[in-house]
Amino acid sequence: MTISSSLNAGIAGLTANASRLASISDNIANSSTYGYKRVQTDFHSMVISSSGGTYSAGGVRSTTQRLIDQRGPLVSTSNPTDLAVRGRGMLPVAKASQVISGNGTPEMLLATTGSFRTDANGYLTSESGLVLLGWPALPDGSIPSYPRDTADGLEPVQINVNQFTGEPTTKMNLGVNLPATDTEFDAAGDTQELSVEYFDNLGKSEGIKVEFVPTVPASGASNEWTMILRDTGSADAIVGEYTMTFDESRASGGTLLSVTSTTGGTYDPVTGAMIITVAGGPIEVSIGKIGESDGITQLSDRFAPVSISKDGTPVGNMTSVEVDANGFVHAFFDTGITRTIYQVPLVDLPNPNGMVAMDQQTYKPSPESGSYFLWNASEGPTGDVVAYAREESATDVAGELTAMIQTQRAYSSNAKVIQTVDEMLQETTNIKR
Repeated sequence: MTISSSLNAGIAGLTANASRLASISDNIANSSTYGYKRVQTDFHSMVISSSGGTYSAGGVRSTTQRLIDQRGPLVSTSNPTDLAVRGRGMLPVAKASQVISGNGTPEMLLATTGSFRTDANGYLTSESGLVLLGWPALPDGSIPSYPRDTADGLEPVQINVNQFTGEPTTKMNLGVNLPATDTEFDAAGDTQELSVEYFDNLGKSEGIKVEFVPTVPASGASNEWTMILRDTGSADAIVGEYTMTFDESRASGGTLLSVTSTTGGTYDPVTGAMIITVAGGPIEVSIGKIGESDGITQLSDRFAPVSISKDGTPVGNMTSVEVDANGFVHAFFDTGITRTIYQVPLVDLPNPNGMVAMDQQTYKPSPESGSYFLWNASEGPTGDVVAYAREESATDVAGELTAMIQTQRAYSSNAKVIQTVDEMLQETTNIKR
């Protein structure tokens, strides 16, 4: 019984060390695999209760665990959609085959890094066939409220590199100086004209023609102008007419004193703006607050458009895509505008090492890993997303080679135990002679 238990223990030792050697060889083979998580093999003794003066060897058994929470070093790249997670959290991905087939919602897998580029369908896909998942943004770039304990709201990140986009003009600031001499009794009463471009809902260029007509009094100075706004998109129809009176006091000379509306939206003295309606919709036109010199003024004898600004852009073509540290996917256009099109969350679990390991350095949540939650990157327990970077393998080759030497010696020692038991059994057999 005791001799046979020694034999069984030796065999168990060979099996356990063979398993450890297999994990070591797997780690070394993947020492250059991006995002690889090393496998660790542990030994556990098996004790068989004994009585009297004899002892029965219980042997050993081995268990393996993939250390998914152990991160490798980050290395920089030149691709803006090479992504890595710095800190806790994982990127949601799906198999490209499931995405392209369109048979229901693709299964969410998790990865800590990936080199993503657009495929033939515009999906951000890695070289191993994984598609990045994210929450789609609304047309204004905001991210709606999505469920955080399920992957139902996630969609494959699809980039239309041939996409055209434009933003209509909704705000306009007029910083103009009107000549104070034009409102004196002996002035010629010439109309000052200005044209300001804006972009309509289809990205077309239109214009608001602004006419400043001075009020010439019979004597003295009126300090009064009539501002007429015409929309080229409405066949030069008048969309606003306002009477402006300017202050001539020592403290606030040249600033607006009052604005009276004839047609168009009412002037708001709190914001210094009025809303006019052009062919494509309303536009907020700011001319400055009462008593302040941040808009239209009346000074000196010169007409000068000092500062004219507006929002909106013409139609532009998408040129590139980048992901920021908070997981927002930004599309850049050749007109200089940037638009948020997706948000990539980071998935966190109580026990990352309890997930099921899949191919291509991906992992699937399991009952052992606990329930997952989708966080905004850099919030809660999660880290941030690093673009232009990949995560290298977590394998330490020097440590694995050292463990290989230890495993080889242990394997040889267990083999020697089996050889010794064989010799002892042979001696026992020879007693009969």
